[in-house]
Amino acid sequence: MLSLDEALDQRKGSRLVFTNGVFDLIHAGHVRLLNHAKSLGDLLFVGLNSDLSVRGLGKGPHRPIHTETERAEVLSSFRSVDGVIVFDEPTPIALIERLRPEVHVKGGDYRVEDLPESSVVHRYGGQVVIVPLVTGRSSTKLAQEYGLE
Repeated sequence: MLSLDEALDQRKGSRLVFTNGVFDLIHAGHVRLLNHAKSLGDLLFVGLNSDLSVRGLGKGPHRPIHTETERAEVLSSFRSVDGVIVFDEPTPIALIERLRPEVHVKGGDYRVEDLPESSVVHRYGGQVVIVPLVTGRSSTKLAQEYGLE
Protein backbone atom coordinates (compact mmCIF):
# COMPACT_ATOMS: atom_id res chain seq x y z
CA MET A 1 0.00 0.00 0.00
CA LEU A 2 1.13 3.53 -0.74
CA SER A 3 0.49 6.66 1.24
CA LEU A 4 -0.66 9.63 -0.80
CA ASP A 5 2.76 11.28 -0.32
CA GLU A 6 4.54 8.13 -1.56
CA ALA A 7 2.22 8.00 -4.58
CA LEU A 8 2.89 11.65 -5.40
CA ASP A 9 6.66 11.05 -5.24
CA GLN A 10 6.42 7.94 -7.42
CA ARG A 11 4.14 9.70 -9.91
CA LYS A 12 6.60 12.46 -10.89
CA GLY A 13 7.32 12.54 -14.61
CA SER A 14 5.06 9.61 -15.45
CA ARG A 15 1.80 9.33 -17.34
CA LEU A 16 -0.47 8.22 -14.51
CA VAL A 17 -3.53 6.05 -14.92
CA PHE A 18 -5.90 5.70 -11.97
CA THR A 19 -8.79 3.38 -11.28
CA ASN A 20 -10.68 2.61 -8.13
CA GLY A 21 -13.08 0.19 -6.55
CA VAL A 22 -13.73 -2.38 -3.88
CA PHE A 23 -11.98 -5.33 -5.59
CA ASP A 24 -13.47 -7.75 -3.06
CA LEU A 25 -13.74 -10.94 -5.10
CA ILE A 26 -11.24 -10.69 -7.93
CA HIS A 27 -12.49 -12.07 -11.25
CA ALA A 28 -11.58 -11.94 -14.96
CA GLY A 29 -13.31 -8.57 -15.37
CA HIS A 30 -11.02 -7.01 -12.79
CA VAL A 31 -7.93 -8.50 -14.41
CA ARG A 32 -8.93 -7.23 -17.86
CA LEU A 33 -9.75 -3.77 -16.51
CA LEU A 34 -6.39 -3.51 -14.73
CA ASN A 35 -4.43 -4.74 -17.75
CA HIS A 36 -6.26 -2.36 -20.08
CA ALA A 37 -5.77 0.53 -17.67
CA LYS A 38 -2.04 -0.13 -17.42
CA SER A 39 -1.75 -0.06 -21.22
CA LEU A 40 -2.89 3.58 -21.18
CA GLY A 41 0.09 4.98 -19.28
CA ASP A 42 3.35 4.47 -17.40
CA LEU A 43 1.99 3.92 -13.90
CA LEU A 44 -1.28 2.44 -12.68
CA PHE A 45 -2.45 3.36 -9.21
CA VAL A 46 -5.55 1.73 -7.75
CA GLY A 47 -7.69 3.60 -5.25
CA LEU A 48 -9.10 0.93 -2.94
CA ASN A 49 -12.22 1.57 -0.90
CA SER A 50 -11.41 0.96 2.76
CA ASP A 51 -13.52 -1.48 4.77
CA LEU A 52 -15.35 1.49 6.29
CA SER A 53 -16.01 2.96 2.85
CA VAL A 54 -17.33 -0.36 1.48
CA ARG A 55 -19.81 -0.66 4.33
CA GLY A 56 -21.12 2.79 3.44
CA LEU A 57 -21.65 1.85 -0.22
CA GLY A 58 -24.53 -0.50 0.52
CA LYS A 59 -22.91 -3.55 -1.06
CA GLY A 60 -24.50 -5.84 1.50
CA PRO A 61 -24.25 -6.71 5.18
CA HIS A 62 -21.33 -9.10 4.72
CA ARG A 63 -19.17 -6.91 2.55
CA PRO A 64 -16.34 -6.54 2.26
CA ILE A 65 -15.62 -10.24 2.41
CA HIS A 66 -11.87 -9.62 2.52
CA THR A 67 -10.21 -6.90 4.57
CA GLU A 68 -8.68 -3.85 2.92
CA THR A 69 -5.21 -5.17 3.79
CA GLU A 70 -5.91 -8.49 2.05
CA ARG A 71 -7.51 -6.78 -0.95
CA ALA A 72 -4.54 -4.41 -1.25
CA GLU A 73 -2.10 -7.32 -1.08
CA VAL A 74 -3.91 -9.17 -3.88
CA LEU A 75 -4.05 -6.07 -6.09
CA SER A 76 -0.40 -5.26 -5.42
CA SER A 77 0.59 -8.70 -6.68
CA PHE A 78 -0.58 -7.92 -10.24
CA ARG A 79 2.19 -6.85 -12.64
CA SER A 80 -0.12 -4.16 -14.02
CA VAL A 81 -0.56 -2.43 -10.63
CA ASP A 82 2.17 -0.03 -9.53
CA GLY A 83 0.54 1.04 -6.29
CA VAL A 84 -2.58 0.76 -4.14
CA ILE A 85 -3.91 3.66 -2.10
CA VAL A 86 -6.69 2.97 0.41
CA PHE A 87 -9.32 5.69 0.89
CA ASP A 88 -12.19 6.08 3.36
CA GLU A 89 -14.50 8.37 1.37
CA PRO A 90 -17.36 7.05 -0.79
CA THR A 91 -15.67 8.36 -3.96
CA PRO A 92 -12.01 8.83 -4.91
CA ILE A 93 -12.46 12.53 -5.71
CA ALA A 94 -10.01 13.74 -3.05
CA LEU A 95 -7.34 11.32 -4.31
CA ILE A 96 -7.91 12.32 -7.91
CA GLU A 97 -7.67 16.02 -7.04
CA ARG A 98 -4.25 15.42 -5.48
CA LEU A 99 -2.86 12.84 -7.92
CA ARG A 100 -4.25 14.43 -11.10
CA PRO A 101 -3.97 11.29 -13.24
CA GLU A 102 -3.89 11.81 -16.99
CA VAL A 103 -6.38 8.94 -17.33
CA HIS A 104 -9.12 7.74 -14.97
CA VAL A 105 -10.48 4.28 -15.83
CA LYS A 106 -13.75 2.65 -14.76
CA GLY A 107 -15.62 -0.49 -15.76
CA GLY A 108 -18.49 -0.54 -18.24
CA ASP A 109 -21.13 -0.59 -15.52
CA TYR A 110 -20.53 3.17 -15.33
CA ARG A 111 -21.07 6.01 -17.78
CA VAL A 112 -18.69 8.97 -17.94
CA GLU A 113 -21.52 11.45 -17.38
CA ASP A 114 -22.69 9.62 -14.22
CA LEU A 115 -19.31 9.44 -12.47
CA PRO A 116 -18.95 12.13 -9.80
CA GLU A 117 -15.19 12.21 -10.42
CA SER A 118 -15.52 12.92 -14.18
CA SER A 119 -15.95 16.66 -13.70
CA VAL A 120 -12.78 16.81 -11.59
CA VAL A 121 -10.75 14.85 -14.16
CA HIS A 122 -12.06 16.93 -17.07
CA ARG A 123 -11.46 20.20 -15.21
CA TYR A 124 -7.68 19.72 -15.23
CA GLY A 125 -7.62 18.22 -18.76
CA GLY A 126 -7.59 14.51 -17.90
CA GLN A 127 -9.43 11.77 -19.73
CA VAL A 128 -12.04 9.31 -18.42
CA VAL A 129 -12.02 5.88 -20.09
CA ILE A 130 -14.72 3.24 -19.68
CA VAL A 131 -13.58 -0.37 -20.18
CA PRO A 132 -16.27 -2.85 -21.33
CA LEU A 133 -17.51 -5.34 -18.75
CA VAL A 134 -16.91 -9.06 -18.92
CA THR A 135 -20.45 -10.38 -19.29
CA GLY A 136 -21.78 -12.15 -16.22
CA ARG A 137 -18.87 -11.26 -13.96
CA SER A 138 -19.25 -9.10 -10.87
CA SER A 139 -18.18 -9.43 -7.26
CA THR A 140 -21.75 -8.90 -6.10
CA LYS A 141 -23.01 -11.67 -8.39
CA LEU A 142 -20.23 -14.01 -7.22
CA ALA A 143 -21.01 -13.28 -3.57
CA GLN A 144 -24.68 -14.11 -4.18
CA GLU A 145 -23.87 -17.29 -6.14
CA TYR A 146 -21.69 -18.61 -3.34
CA GLY A 147 -24.10 -17.67 -0.57
CA LEU A 148 -21.86 -14.93 0.80
CA GLU A 149 -24.65 -12.35 0.66
